[in-house]
Amino acid sequence: MQTGKQSIRKLKKTVFQILSQNDCERAVGEIVSIPLRRVVNPLFSFFYHSEEIVRWHAIAAMGAVTARLADKDIEAARVVMRRLIWNLNDESGGIGWGSPEALGEIMACSRDLAEEYNFLLVSYINPDGNFIEYDMLQRGVLWGLGRLAHTHPQLVRQAPPLLVPYLHSPDAIVRGLATWVAGAFEDAYELHPLIESLTADNTAIRLFADKKLIEISISRLAATALTSS
Repeated sequence: MQTGKQSIRKLKKTVFQILSQNDCERAVGEIVSIPLRRVVNPLFSFFYHSEEIVRWHAIAAMGAVTARLADKDIEAARVVMRRLIWNLNDESGGIGWGSPEALGEIMACSRDLAEEYNFLLVSYINPDGNFIEYDMLQRGVLWGLGRLAHTHPQLVRQAPPLLVPYLHSPDAIVRGLATWVAGAFEDAYELHPLIESLTADNTAIRLFADKKLIEISISRLAATALTSS
């Protein structure tokens, strides 16, 4: 007979095996077949994994799991959201790796949660809001905002003007992610001159989009953003 700790270890091992496969859609489908509440904690633990694909698959799976929880028990889903928000709070004592990405993924998957929490990701890039200063974490915030914006742009209409300093960033990943976010807005005309200047930036970044990890140049992201807006 398995003890509680053995059962938890077995579940975590199973979740890792699922997340390690290359097909994200398949991995997410297998994760949501596990009892939803049980799988939340293991998914959180893989936000910090050394393998990039495992981290992204955990984030994608957390989005699907929490959205399904919201359909069944909105308060259970809110518990997950509050935990992610707490991870980004200075008082948490941690850094919050993966939390802003998970917030964006969850809201992209759940319109109900997006309508309730959309202000958060915008506030994290707003100097007058809950601004996150740590450069490495800003990347996660921008990805989460982009994921939400590309799904529900009308919920984060206040974001485009706040992207300006990120489009100027010396960090190529931040610059590229901000360009990707900008491309979600059809009428962000005030950003066009700056985005046009980035069409000459051939720096390549890695981007998790459409459930795949790709390498893409900032110039291509800029060209796509100008076409979209």
